[in-house]
Amino acid sequence: MDDDKDRREDPGAAGKVLVVTGAGSGIGRSVARAFLDAGWVVVLAGRRRDTLVETAAGVPGARIVPVDVADAESVSSAFREIERLTGRIDVLFNNAGTFGPRGEVDKIDPEEWQRTLQVNLTGTFLCSAQAFRIMKQQRPRGGRIINNGSISAHVPRPLSSAYTASKHAVTGLTRSLDLDGRPYGITCGQIDIGNAATELLAGLGTDGGALQADGTLRPEPSFPVEEVGRAVLMMAELPASATVNSLVLTASGMPFAGRG
Repeated sequence: MDDDKDRREDPGAAGKVLVVTGAGSGIGRSVARAFLDAGWVVVLAGRRRDTLVETAAGVPGARIVPVDVADAESVSSAFREIERLTGRIDVLFNNAGTFGPRGEVDKIDPEEWQRTLQVNLTGTFLCSAQAFRIMKQQRPRGGRIINNGSISAHVPRPLSSAYTASKHAVTGLTRSLDLDGRPYGITCGQIDIGNAATELLAGLGTDGGALQADGTLRPEPSFPVEEVGRAVLMMAELPASATVNSLVLTASGMPFAGRG
């Protein structure tokens, strides 16, 4: 398939360009489809081509670029391909992530700890650096980077030190990117999500009872993952003169604020 020819013939390709990592499932898929429905050109980035194809669902505005965000050469190659296909990046949504090992800190395998940081933190850094480079050079210059943090960037769940540490670090990276991007019209914000109904959430056991800080198990409410897509689209479609620095989106009534 001649992607350059498709871009010339596809009227939707005249729209703005979103790159979303971890686009093969869950939050990434929800965000990708929300932007596709809104007429954006969406680059679906992730490790598995088959799930990216499922997300694309034949929509002309979708572009598929496989990538391992934890591998610097893979990221560099992927963004060269993105630049070739689209010519620019208006928004990068850093979404790819892993929950990592569960357990008390003295029981965590150091290799699993490192892998969690490589995906959640280093992956966000690598993709942001490549998008930054393109956004500085493109005309018109500038763009947005939106990082998928987590409620754990504010308060952790028990037995989640690797994941929590990585998401706190993402918050620091978000703030630094926003400062460094000012001279170039690049903004960076973060969305912290609590209990969107995804496979990852199901793995935490929230339906049958999620582990609480007092050691009890408690069922927790969730909300449709499609709402995340709507929220990220809102952040992306603000005029360049406005930005959302931080957005917290949770299921109503989840034990986040107060004492449950």
